[in-house]
Amino acid sequence: MKDKISLAMARRIALGAQGFNDPRPAGVPDRRHLARVLSRTGLLQIDSVSAVVRAHYMPLYSRLGPYPLTLLDNAAVTRKRAVFEYWAHEASFLPVETYPLMRWRMQRAEQGDEIYLGLAKWGRERKETIDEIYREVADRGPIAASDIEGHKGNGGWWGWSEAKHAFEWLFWAGRITTAYRRGFERYYDLPERVLPQAVLDLPEPSVEDAHRELLRISARAHGIATYGDLRDYFRLAPGDTKDRIEDLVDAGELLPVKVEGWDKTAYLHKDARFPRRIEARALLAPFDPVVFERTRTEKLFDFRYR
Repeated sequence: MKDKISLAMARRIALGAQGFNDPRPAGVPDRRHLARVLSRTGLLQIDSVSAVVRAHYMPLYSRLGPYPLTLLDNAAVTRKRAVFEYWAHEASFLPVETYPLMRWRMQRAEQGDEIYLGLAKWGRERKETIDEIYREVADRGPIAASDIEGHKGNGGWWGWSEAKHAFEWLFWAGRITTAYRRGFERYYDLPERVLPQAVLDLPEPSVEDAHRELLRISARAHGIATYGDLRDYFRLAPGDTKDRIEDLVDAGELLPVKVEGWDKTAYLHKDARFPRRIEARALLAPFDPVVFERTRTEKLFDFRYR
C-alpha cells in the first residue's frame, strides 16, 4: 500500500467510491440499481432546489442514466420502504438499515442538542404544543403541518407556524417520521407505523459504535478523505469523532496517507479501489455527495464551486 498518492489517483479513487466506474444498467433501472447506488453514497441529500428536478433525484441520474422518478418515490413509502428521511448531511434519504445508527442524534435532539438552537429553545418553552401535535399525529396520521387548523405561518421561508415548529421538533427527536411526501410537503406518522418491523427490531448500538459505523460509511463513500471530510458527511462533531477515527486506524480500516498537494493527512479506506481510468460523464447537482463539501471539491478537482 502506498503512503503517498497522486492527486490524479485520489480523484479516481473518490469517483470510483461514489459509483462512477460502475456499469450503467442495460435496461430500465430497478430497486437493485438503487440499492447499489445507496451502497456507494450512503445517503441522498434532500433539498427544495428544483432547477432541473428536486436535488435528491439527480445523483441517481448521474450514476444510472435515465430512470423513472418513481424508483426513488416508491422506495420512500409503505412498510416495504428502502429509505427513510432524517438529518444526516442536512435532510437526507438514508437506507432504512441506518435508522438505529441515528437514534443517538434523535435522543440528543429531544434533550435540546444536535438541533437548531432556535428550535431547541422553542421546544423547551412549548412542551404542551409538542404533546398536542404528537397526539394529532398518533390519532390522525399520516398528516401534514398544513392539516392543523388554526396554525398559519407568518410568511417567508422560515415563517413557521406553531404547529410546523412542533412537527419539526418531533421529527428531529425521532418521535415522528415522514410517511410520504405530496409535492414537497411531508406527511408525518409514527415510526412504528412507517418503518419496516425488521428495522424497528434491530438492536440500538452504543453512541460510540454508531459513530464508528457512520464513519465507516463515510470512508467507503469517500474512498479517500481528510478528517474534516469524514466528519462532514454525517455532520458529526469533533468531540464525537477524533477517537473513533483513531479506532478505525488502529483496526486497519483506515490507512493514513499523503495526497499530492494536500496539506492535511488523508485516510484511505482499506477496500478503496484504484481505477486506472474513470470515463464517466455526469451532470452533478450542487448537493451530489461527490461535490457537496466545497473545500474537498477544490482540493480534488481544482474547481471552486459556488
